[in-house]
Amino acid sequence: MTTVPPPAAPAPDPISPVQAAALHDGVLPPVEEVRPGIWTIAVPFRSGVADATLAYVVEGADGVLTVIDPGWASEDGPEVLRAGLRDIGRSVDDIGLVVVTHLHADHLGAAAAIRRASGARVAMHRLEVEALRREHDDAVANDADIATWGLPDDLRAGVVAAWGSGRRIGLGRTEEPLADLLVEDGDLLPVAGRGLRALWTPGHTAGHLCFVDVEDGLLFTGDHVLPRINSGIGLGGRTGANPLGQYLDSLVRLEGYGDLEVCPGHEYRFRDVVTRVRALVRHREERTCHVAGALDDLSSPTLFEVASRVPFSGGIDSMSGFLLASALTQTAFHVDLLGRGDEVRPA
Repeated sequence: MTTVPPPAAPAPDPISPVQAAALHDGVLPPVEEVRPGIWTIAVPFRSGVADATLAYVVEGADGVLTVIDPGWASEDGPEVLRAGLRDIGRSVDDIGLVVVTHLHADHLGAAAAIRRASGARVAMHRLEVEALRREHDDAVANDADIATWGLPDDLRAGVVAAWGSGRRIGLGRTEEPLADLLVEDGDLLPVAGRGLRALWTPGHTAGHLCFVDVEDGLLFTGDHVLPRINSGIGLGGRTGANPLGQYLDSLVRLEGYGDLEVCPGHEYRFRDVVTRVRALVRHREERTCHVAGALDDLSSPTLFEVASRVPFSGGIDSMSGFLLASALTQTAFHVDLLGRGDEVRPA
């Protein structure tokens, strides 16, 4: 018998009332000073999506600015960032370093444009650079996986377009050199007078980074830990490791930083990362239990049949394209973590 763990804890309370109110109202929050010389600027996610990327601007002792996750390159994203910088009496010309937590367009997108405008260096983890360079090959290779999932005929084309060889590559976020500075686990960022240290947290993507600023009491978590959203897993290209296992291990790494204020890539700032981490772990444990239950109940199921038994938000029947592909891929990660891959029948 498979025992489902107790429900996860509710979302943490926001530290920033204006960020929480803006999220509720579907508008951008104003620029906020998080600490002396550290601000957050909300950049629109993209047209038609009610969300924003929280970019963080850090002033070094030499006056040079570092931007963590500058947001989208297209539409009005860069102009909103420029306006936010004007609000704090600065400009793009003052930026010397752009650091990205991971390769997704809503975090990395504007980096190349900022580098062209200011000469700033762009920094990210080595694995993100490698994933960007093989992104097209990975997308084509996904076709072979999709063919085994047992998708209904009317859904297959949309999944191939969103996840396989039809996937749009780049989204305006790639420009050589992809990175001027490679950041590894434990590296101290070159920000004068600041103690920003990188923490490698793979799972959402293979080279996802969080940044720890113990002196200022801040933990920048990108998409690794968000206050209300359960981040997708394995969204940074193909890898030989199981991204779900990596994600769970990476969550545990944050338990030593429970006294720091959390500065996530979306939504709002909050406290007590430990409680949120444990809620995210329970959520994944619950998914694993549902996958195990489906394997117990079904005889030689396809991956789609297994995923149909998992209570994804909205249900598998409401999904298509990218969301459906992500749900099926994550189901496969759970199957693999259980060591029961031989029980799933290729279609």
